[in-house]
Amino acid sequence: MNHLLLTWQQVSETHRSRNGIYQSHGRLVSLLTDFGRINPCYPDFHGDSTDVIHYTGSGRRGDQKLDAANRALLDAIKTGHAVPLYNKLGVNRWEFLGEWHVVAGDYVRDETRERMVWKFTLRRVVTA
Repeated sequence: MNHLLLTWQQVSETHRSRNGIYQSHGRLVSLLTDFGRINPCYPDFHGDSTDVIHYTGSGRRGDQKLDAANRALLDAIKTGHAVPLYNKLGVNRWEFLGEWHVVAGDYVRDETRERMVWKFTLRRVVTA
C-alpha cells in the first residue's frame, strides 16, 4: 500500500489537536500514532496483520481515566463510524494510514509501566 506523506498543517486540517485522540462533542474524529517510537508511553502496535492495530488510550501518567478522549473511542465501537489515522514519522512528516474502525476497548494492566491503560483494537476499513 502506498501511503501519502503529509505535513502537520495538512494533518491539522482534520486533526485539530496535538493530542493523539481528537474528538469533538464526544464523537471521535481522528487519531495519531507513532507506534511508540517517539512517545514510548503510547506503545501502539500491529496485531496479527497490518489491518489491526492495538491502540493505547489517553493519559500519559498514572492509571488512565475514562476521560472524554477514551470515552469517544469507546463510543465509536457502538457507532461503527470510521476515522482517519495518521502516523508521525518525524518532525513535520506524517503518513496517512487510511480509515479505521474502533472494534474493541479494554481496561488492562500495563505491567511494564505498572499502571492501568485503555487498549483499543482498530481495524482498517477495507475498500474494494
